[in-house]
Amino acid sequence: MAVRDGIRDRLADGSLDAGPSHPGPGVALVGAGPGDPELITVKGRRLLAAADVVVVDRLAPGLLLDELRPEVEVVDASKIPYGPGRAQEEINRILVSRAAEGRFVVRLKGGDPYVFGRGGEELLACVAAGVAVTVVSGVTSAVAVPAAAGIPVTHRGVAHEFVVVSGHLPPGHPASLVDWPALARLRGTLCVLMGLKSLPAIVEVLLAGGRPAQTPAAVIQEGTTGSQRVVRARLAELPDATAAAEIRSPAILVIGEVVEALV
Repeated sequence: MAVRDGIRDRLADGSLDAGPSHPGPGVALVGAGPGDPELITVKGRRLLAAADVVVVDRLAPGLLLDELRPEVEVVDASKIPYGPGRAQEEINRILVSRAAEGRFVVRLKGGDPYVFGRGGEELLACVAAGVAVTVVSGVTSAVAVPAAAGIPVTHRGVAHEFVVVSGHLPPGHPASLVDWPALARLRGTLCVLMGLKSLPAIVEVLLAGGRPAQTPAAVIQEGTTGSQRVVRARLAELPDATAAAEIRSPAILVIGEVVEALV
């Protein structure tokens, strides 16, 4: 509770997210966007250029690293071993230890740090260690990737709701926090991140919950990049169409009438 109280205090006085023009020791959690390196924010790019250490995700645009100064230490977070839990602990340790050495650390994350990006855990680790931390929001793939495929997540007269969920755990998994039957009853847009592996199970539970089989749907692979691929199909046919196209991760699932709003 004390750590969270400290976060609220620092948000109130502006010290948590001010983003100094000439950073001293500390950490910046920077959202790099969904893949196109030009979608990083101006603030994010400025802080990246000032970094002494960059801890980078697999999904962060690699071309951004080409602009770093030669002396910048780059830590590839995707290669940290011991499984997801231990890997996150090691990432937290690196952020805190490098900042404690007097260096400015950028944690470069794909999309937005707070949209299924574990940025909150990293912020808590920094605050608990007394490390100055800045959060720089990024363009989330939940909006930008459908847009790159010609799909507005909302469109006047078509969708009055837009829901983003994580599909990394399949429907029915005991650890899943998603109410899939409730989502099936919605009429608007459903955007599923990290759901490609569970696509057949997701479609099955949505159909069972009442989502019409003829609902327009799409899967978008590597959106906003030169490798972008899009598969469109009716909801009931989407798993077979996706498998036939040999779509691979990262990919985003979009379900709803907006898939056909601009075509």
